[in-house]
Amino acid sequence: MNHLLLFGSVGASEVIIVALVVLLLFGGKKIPELMKGIGKGVKSFKDGMKGIEDDIKETNKEEEKK
Repeated sequence: MNHLLLFGSVGASEVIIVALVVLLLFGGKKIPELMKGIGKGVKSFKDGMKGIEDDIKETNKEEEKK
Protein backbone atom coordinates (compact mmCIF):
# COMPACT_ATOMS: atom_id res chain seq x y z
CA MET A 1 0.00 0.00 0.00
CA ASN A 2 1.60 3.24 -1.17
CA HIS A 3 1.02 6.39 0.84
CA LEU A 4 2.05 9.87 -0.12
CA LEU A 5 3.63 11.18 3.07
CA LEU A 6 3.63 14.87 2.30
CA PHE A 7 3.00 15.93 5.87
CA GLY A 8 3.90 12.72 7.66
CA SER A 9 1.40 11.73 10.30
CA VAL A 10 -0.41 14.99 10.97
CA GLY A 11 -3.25 14.58 13.42
CA ALA A 12 -6.22 16.73 14.31
CA SER A 13 -4.44 18.37 17.22
CA GLU A 14 -1.59 19.56 14.99
CA VAL A 15 -4.05 21.00 12.47
CA ILE A 16 -5.88 22.86 15.24
CA ILE A 17 -2.62 24.28 16.61
CA VAL A 18 -1.56 25.50 13.16
CA ALA A 19 -4.99 27.05 12.58
CA LEU A 20 -4.78 28.89 15.92
CA VAL A 21 -1.29 30.19 15.15
CA VAL A 22 -2.45 31.46 11.74
CA LEU A 23 -5.45 33.11 13.39
CA LEU A 24 -3.20 34.81 15.95
CA LEU A 25 -0.67 35.96 13.35
CA PHE A 26 -3.04 37.28 10.71
CA GLY A 27 -6.22 38.06 12.63
CA GLY A 28 -9.77 37.18 11.66
CA LYS A 29 -10.13 39.92 9.06
CA LYS A 30 -6.98 39.06 7.10
CA ILE A 31 -7.60 35.32 6.73
CA PRO A 32 -10.18 35.62 3.88
CA GLU A 33 -7.80 37.89 2.00
CA LEU A 34 -4.97 35.45 2.58
CA MET A 35 -7.03 32.50 1.35
CA LYS A 36 -8.14 34.47 -1.71
CA GLY A 37 -4.50 35.21 -2.55
CA ILE A 38 -3.55 31.57 -2.11
CA GLY A 39 -6.46 30.53 -4.36
CA LYS A 40 -5.33 32.91 -7.08
CA GLY A 41 -1.79 31.57 -6.81
CA VAL A 42 -2.95 27.96 -7.12
CA LYS A 43 -5.14 28.84 -10.13
CA SER A 44 -2.22 30.59 -11.80
CA PHE A 45 0.02 27.58 -11.15
CA LYS A 46 -2.55 25.19 -12.63
CA ASP A 47 -2.96 27.40 -15.70
CA GLY A 48 0.80 27.45 -16.16
CA MET A 49 1.03 23.68 -15.86
CA LYS A 50 -1.77 23.25 -18.40
CA GLY A 51 0.07 25.56 -20.79
CA ILE A 52 3.25 23.50 -20.44
CA GLU A 53 1.32 20.26 -21.00
CA ASP A 54 -0.29 21.73 -24.14
CA ASP A 55 3.13 22.78 -25.46
CA ILE A 56 4.52 19.29 -24.87
CA LYS A 57 1.56 17.68 -26.65
CA GLU A 58 1.95 20.08 -29.58
CA THR A 59 5.66 19.31 -29.82
CA ASN A 60 4.96 15.57 -29.79
CA LYS A 61 2.39 15.95 -32.58
CA GLU A 62 4.89 17.91 -34.70
CA GLU A 63 7.56 15.26 -34.17
CA GLU A 64 5.13 12.49 -35.17
CA LYS A 65 4.38 14.29 -38.46
CA LYS A 66 8.07 14.27 -39.44
